[in-house]
Amino acid sequence: MSDSSLVQIKGIRDGLLVSLGDAGWPVIHRALLERIEQQPAFFQGARLALDVGNQALKSAELTVLRDQLSERGIMLWAVVSNSPLTENTAQLLGLATRIHKAARPQELQTAKGIDDETALWVNKTLRSGTRIEFAGHIVVFGDVNPGAEVIAGGSVIIWGRLRGVVHAGAQGNRQAVVCALDLSPTQLRVAEEIAVAPERSSKPQPEIVRIKDGQLQAEPWTSG
Repeated sequence: MSDSSLVQIKGIRDGLLVSLGDAGWPVIHRALLERIEQQPAFFQGARLALDVGNQALKSAELTVLRDQLSERGIMLWAVVSNSPLTENTAQLLGLATRIHKAARPQELQTAKGIDDETALWVNKTLRSGTRIEFAGHIVVFGDVNPGAEVIAGGSVIIWGRLRGVVHAGAQGNRQAVVCALDLSPTQLRVAEEIAVAPERSSKPQPEIVRIKDGQLQAEPWTSG
């Protein structure tokens, strides 16, 4: 069974939802850790919810996984399961057992009178630990450093280097785009589509990312 069928990842409002396939727990456990090792930058600092299906997991098994994720800079905050044993185990460990896949926090809900042309102008570089959220578009005149996060209901334009986390179209707007003069994000999302930048082998250039054919695609950002 391929890794893609064992470990499936989807962006949700509260972080990442990882759905695990139908196999023995040791196989699933190993596949998840291998996937994380393949994309450490993608998972670094992530809030993870696990959907383990019918897996019946004991406290020791979940505790080991939670600790291994923590060592990799990942916070396990929820475990969803069809198994009463697993659900009880998760609750005993202080983990959530219900998630809201389409949750919209108050700060991202469109207020009365706000339309698609509303934008927040941020005239500074965003450093690690900074989080900017806005219901409309966000324009950053500066860099977005690793550890910084930008969440917009509309599009995001970075007039500088994008190295942190950006989520455009956070309310499900699949027409939103992300633009940057130098695009190398830790994590990039448009609506529920999610990606990381590949290793760059050429000189940085302005790029725009949008959803095409159901997935995120980058292309040169030009005046045309």
